[in-house]
Amino acid sequence: MGYKIAIAGATGNVGREMLDILAERGFPAGEVVALASRRSQGTDVSFGDKTLTVQAMENYDFSDTDICLMSAGGSVATEWAPKIAAKGCVVIDNSSAWRYDADVPLIVPEVNADAVAGFTKKNIIANPNCSTAQLVVALKPLHDVATIKRIVVSTYQSVSGTGKDAMEELFNQTRAVFVNDPIEPNKYPKRIAFNVIPHCDVFMEDGYTKEEWKVLAETKKMLDPKIKVTCTAVRVPVFIGHSESVNIEFEKPITADQARDILREAPGCLVIDKHEDGGYMTPYESAGEDATFISRIREDATIENGLNIWVVSDNLRKGAALNSIQIAEVLVNRGLIQPKKQAA
Repeated sequence: MGYKIAIAGATGNVGREMLDILAERGFPAGEVVALASRRSQGTDVSFGDKTLTVQAMENYDFSDTDICLMSAGGSVATEWAPKIAAKGCVVIDNSSAWRYDADVPLIVPEVNADAVAGFTKKNIIANPNCSTAQLVVALKPLHDVATIKRIVVSTYQSVSGTGKDAMEELFNQTRAVFVNDPIEPNKYPKRIAFNVIPHCDVFMEDGYTKEEWKVLAETKKMLDPKIKVTCTAVRVPVFIGHSESVNIEFEKPITADQARDILREAPGCLVIDKHEDGGYMTPYESAGEDATFISRIREDATIENGLNIWVVSDNLRKGAALNSIQIAEVLVNRGLIQPKKQAA
């Protein structure tokens, strides 16, 4: 008897990706249920070679469900995650609602899988921000060897991180440029087609955006609270795939060659780093892939023990859906949960 899995937010970009990845990886699911808001009730979504009819989450009884993979937004997660968890269903939430709660583990399995055991405090596990997920996968193996003191991150984030409407906005604006139609920004404060916007999420009092703060707070929580982090988050006219330019200062000496060797052996990492035209990864090439790709590894002569790296990953997969399912796999593989129907 397999696990009963509910996907909350099954009609969204990440929810559909979760369904695809569950099927791809052969997760031991005896039953998968697709959930969304009432307005999406009755919609069909694909799960492997099956079609699932979406049910309204408000009417669903979670008492016989083992895991809820939630990608329904922060306000929904704030209200519903505790209710679902109280039914004995483990919630793995993709929003920012629970990431900074001291009693909720924030997990990237390649980085801090052992911390998942803390889920029993609230029956909730948080998935990190898409930008942070790929970043810490690349940083963890280097930190273990040379101890990171400070990182400076500039992100180049695709529009899929904002959702389906943002992807449609980029498509429609791009078309409008070529046919000379007027361009009306909607999801973004300025035109995104053939442009970059140094603004992701809302502004905070100190001038940083919430997205930039998330990278700082989540890196410290998962990797090491002593690491100093500063970030500039930029939205770019790319449909899928986040990229990051990362400057790292270490406590101990580390060469670019050593870093390449370390990262080649690290879980979840794939080094594509040739000093030639095209010898690096771009977000377009990362789409549909599970790995965190690292390129342009080079020493920074302006600081002691410094490196620069370029990190690229599919934000809908490693940044969201894949990471959530990897967390669920940790729960199952470590025997931290048992199927309710089998237990009964």
